[in-house]
Amino acid sequence: MADFDFDWKKVIGAVAPGLATALGGPLAGAAVGVLSRELLGRPDATQDEVAQAVQAGGVDVLEKIRTADQAFATRMRELDVDVDKLHQADRANARDREAKSGDVWTPRLLAFGITAGFFGVLGWLLAQGKPAEGGDALLVMLGALGGAWASVVAYYFGSSAGSAAKTAILAKG
Repeated sequence: MADFDFDWKKVIGAVAPGLATALGGPLAGAAVGVLSRELLGRPDATQDEVAQAVQAGGVDVLEKIRTADQAFATRMRELDVDVDKLHQADRANARDREAKSGDVWTPRLLAFGITAGFFGVLGWLLAQGKPAEGGDALLVMLGALGGAWASVVAYYFGSSAGSAAKTAILAKG
């Protein structure tokens, strides 16, 4: 395996946004528990053990992460925890920080870099194909960039959840 800093939470963010949000907040323990059950077959793994399982990679691991995200969402509904409110609060905090700091360039530069990276990697893969060596890592990177790009679009243009809610409200009226 290549020698690089692997951020397993970025992979989770690209594949399972609900779990990723939880990992960054007070529900981190519950999120790690769900991932532990899906990836390792036991509920008591440490974050390091979960990180190693994610880093092992492969399509099977990505599918298990998606399954864990669905199980987590179900469990949160059972406990009457509104994960959407957590997402909204997270976005509100980011926008509030941007407004208070007056820093308009950092979000723009990040958005540009993520967009260029996503479409650059995607274009390269379409033109060259998946390389025999390091190809799986490239696909994981593309997935992470795709998730980040979706967040950029949601930040600047609104999320599909917001659009769905607006559509529902308009349909009632």
